[in-house]
Amino acid sequence: MPPTLALRSYTHDDLPAIRQVLIDVHADAYADQMDDEFHQRFPWFVDHWGKNAGFACVVAYDADEPVGFAYGAPATPGHEWWRDYLDPVPENSSTFSFSELMVRPAWRKQGISEHLHRALLDDRPEAHAVLLVDTTHPRVQTLYESWGYRKVGEQRPFADSPLYAVMMASLPLRA
Repeated sequence: MPPTLALRSYTHDDLPAIRQVLIDVHADAYADQMDDEFHQRFPWFVDHWGKNAGFACVVAYDADEPVGFAYGAPATPGHEWWRDYLDPVPENSSTFSFSELMVRPAWRKQGISEHLHRALLDDRPEAHAVLLVDTTHPRVQTLYESWGYRKVGEQRPFADSPLYAVMMASLPLRA
């Protein structure tokens, strides 16, 4: 990670202060796709995840400029959405749902994603992390596999969303 970057952690209580930061980073990261209704609903997703009392977020800053973020929240015990993909379900099914990871284009390919990912998950008490990866982005899926995830299924959570690979990792992550 570039030495000028700082990672700052936030919780559910901080969402009003960082909500627009997340929306602005998303708008830059997906500038070429903002005519897509799915991407236009990103503020709804921020609010949906942020209302969870366990919401956790890490934002990377270059001086005062936000360059990327990662966020998610614990899944409701016993109602983890990935259960349909595993048989048997692990005895300890506690899960952190890793919802978003994005870095603005000018700061990509510097290892920032991995630092954000680790900063968000390294001290999580849950036994698993789960996330979705657009199946049309195999390099992103390969990246997550290198971080310890495995594909357990596919799903399209919304009619207008991409088809996603459902990926899980055991926590703590391997080094």
